[in-house]
Parts: sequence; C-alpha cells; structure tokens
Amino acid sequence: MRRLPAALLVVVAAVGVTAAVAQTGREDARPAAARPAAELPAANAVLPRAPKQMAATLTATTRRLRAAIGRWDPARAVPASVTYHALHHQRLLRFMAARRALGDGALRRLPRSVRGEARDTVIGLRRLAAIPRDPRHLPATRITTAARAAALRRDYAAAQRRFGIHWSVLAAINFVESAFGRIRSASESGAKGPMQFLPSTWRQYGMGGDIGDPHDAILGAANLLHSAGAPRDLDRALFAYNHSTDYVRAVRRFAARMRSDERAYLAYYAWQVFVRTPSGSHRVTGPGHT
Repeated sequence: MRRLPAALLVVVAAVGVTAAVAQTGREDARPAAARPAAELPAANAVLPRAPKQMAATLTATTRRLRAAIGRWDPARAVPASVTYHALHHQRLLRFMAARRALGDGALRRLPRSVRGEARDTVIGLRRLAAIPRDPRHLPATRITTAARAAALRRDYAAAQRRFGIHWSVLAAINFVESAFGRIRSASESGAKGPMQFLPSTWRQYGMGGDIGDPHDAILGAANLLHSAGAPRDLDRALFAYNHSTDYVRAVRRFAARMRSDERAYLAYYAWQVFVRTPSGSHRVTGPGHT
C-alpha cells in the first residue's frame, strides 16, 4: 500500500500540502546577531531569479558549505557555519526544483564540481513532489532533535554489515522519511518512527526493537529491504518499502549522491524542516524561522 513519507509533507513538497506543527526540539537556532555577518548568508536571503545568477550563487554557497563541513565534527551538534550555509543551499535547491525553467537553466551553467550534487538533489526533490498526496488527511507534525550525524552514520554502517544494504541507501530513506528523525509524528497512513514503519510491518521486520529508536529502526529497514531482494534488486526492494516509482527514483538519487561524496550526507543532515500551509511554505526549524 502506498504511503506518503512524513518528511515529504514538510521537507521537500513543492505544492498543495497543509500541516499543523508542534515543535519539541530545535537544531542550531542562533539568531543572526550571534554569527559573523560578513561570512554567513542571511537565513531568509532573497534568492536569484535568473539562471546565471542562480548558478553563481549556488556554486559559491556549495563551496562554502563544503568548507564548513570540513571543519565540523559530526559527533557534535551542527555548528552555525554549517547551519547557515546549509540553509541557503537548501533554499536554492528547493527553488530550483520548484521553478523548472530556472532550475534547469542554472544546472546547465554549474561547474562540474557542483553540478552532479545539484542535479541529483533537484531531480530527487522533483520526484518526491510528484508523489500523489491527499491534503485532507495530513497529521499534525511534531518536530524534535535528530540523533547526531556521526551516530546515525555508525547505525547505517552496522546495518550494512549485517544485511548488505549500502549505508547511503539507508541514509536516503532516513532523510526522505523523517528528515533524519526530526519528524516524529506518524504519517497519514499511520507509519511511525525515523524510518516510518507501519506497526504491522514493524512487527514483521523490527526484530523486537523499538520503532522510535534510530538504531533499531535503521536495522529494521535494512532487514525489510534485504527480505525484499536488496541489494541484488534494489529497485524492487525500495518499491516494497513504498509503492511509488517516484519514491524509488528519489531515494536512488539521494543515495547515489551521498555514496559519491559523503559531504552530501552531512549537507542533507544539516537541512531544515519546511511545512506547507494554506498561506505558503514555512520553515519550522533553524535560524530566523517564523
């Protein structure tokens, strides 16, 4: 049975989503006054409207974000330098995904060092936005703090050793399903936890663990995928996880990017949560959100 990932409601949806939000945790939410203004972009900076300017801005932002990631210890909380550059990076790519002509024009102008990540991310976002959704049956969205990036990376690695599912695939599912565990509410179909299991499916694949625990949920997801034919037939296994070809293609895009460059995992991890409401898209985590 097809189900809409919880994260799709709030992280990457382009149109037509309504949600209520209850926040129980915060990522790095330091105000602009606490950051070096000359180095970091404003949380709600105006985005370019022309492909050439978009390409130039995304290139500079991606390079600054990668440099900031290189100075970050993922066993610690996301620092302000990564938070602000990742937010600008996210807003640019979301805008490129939603505005196809602008996005495609910018992609053609990007240097090779940036183009692959941007292309995979934009296509992944568009695939998720294409999954049909019913805005009449959306649950309230509860936001909390994610497990540290280094801890999650160890959990993906443990699941890979046990079940043979590449860590990047598990990270991509965790990203798409719950923004790495930040979204703790159930989906509209009743799926729960950081890997968004239906309770009946969890009883079959959860191995007696806690559906809400990241380590247990990641192992359960790897167990399900392995039972469904992965890694030999990953597309079939991902379709068993969520019956949508757009979902399968999105996860494959994000996983390929993280597998190619692990900095992409840390960039996605540092992204913020957005909610689509009748009055527009609103960010509900990170600096300067309203």
